Amino acid sequence: MAKATLENHAPEVVGSKQWSVGRLARIVTMVFVAALFVFPIIGFVAMAFRNQEDVAAGAGGFLGLGGMSFDNAAFSWSQIIGFGPNGGGLFLRWIGNSLIVSVGGALIAVAAAIPAGYALARLRFRFRRTILFITLLTMVMPNTVLVIPLFLEVSAAGAVGQLWPVIVIMGFFPFGVYLAYIHFMTTMPPELVEAARIDGLSEIAIFFQVATPISRQAIALVAFFSFVANWTNFFLPLALLTSNSQNKTVSIGIQELIGASPLFNPTVAAGLDVKLYMPQLALATFLSMLPLLAVFLGAQRFLMSGQTVGAVKG
Repeated sequence: MAKATLENHAPEVVGSKQWSVGRLARIVTMVFVAALFVFPIIGFVAMAFRNQEDVAAGAGGFLGLGGMSFDNAAFSWSQIIGFGPNGGGLFLRWIGNSLIVSVGGALIAVAAAIPAGYALARLRFRFRRTILFITLLTMVMPNTVLVIPLFLEVSAAGAVGQLWPVIVIMGFFPFGVYLAYIHFMTTMPPELVEAARIDGLSEIAIFFQVATPISRQAIALVAFFSFVANWTNFFLPLALLTSNSQNKTVSIGIQELIGASPLFNPTVAAGLDVKLYMPQLALATFLSMLPLLAVFLGAQRFLMSGQTVGAVKG
């Protein structure tokens, strides 16, 4: 009887060992992959709190963590703030410009994408499928293809170097339209729209009184993705704002800081009172990422709940 009991349990023990080995291998693999991403980030953030002498000498220990101090960061910040003519201040101006165009473009994107997505999802009109196809087509079109035509149009309007054309163009967000379309297709039953029509509501009233209250998730998602796309947009500000140093965004402003560093362009840097080295460039880049981090943390609840948008219908 005892022998039979041991034989019955033997396969379970073997299976448990195999499962443990497989699980351990997966954990080790995931930790290794995570380390490949985390270590460079830690070293990059540590660079913002080091000084140029330690960086040049290779001091500071592992990833430069031993050479970190807030005094170094304060000095790097003073150098960044001092960059620019008439006492500096260009970096803060660039951050403000990025906030203006990113928030403004996101507001326009939400105002255009939510009604458009609702119309494509719950209204029936001619060329509806054609418009949806064009929306999908523009989503996969590279932004660099549109830079030159947009520059020619803005130049014809005499608005090169101004922020408002960039805001208007950034409001064109076809991915937001498609996201809103999927949201209304999956969360707003057609019977609800028909019931509202039977009650005598107009199409505009249905949108504002029925569709809008249930579109908070879509609004948050469109606003988040639009803000991130606008903040990280490089080619459009490069084409339209380079002629005006005061109206540059931080994405192309970082490029100007790099171009004025003695490490990359000694000739240009020789005529500047403020010298920017690796710690200053790392700090400027790190600070330019903080608004994205803040927006991500604020929208995290909507992002987590929006992962299944379009997965289930009904």
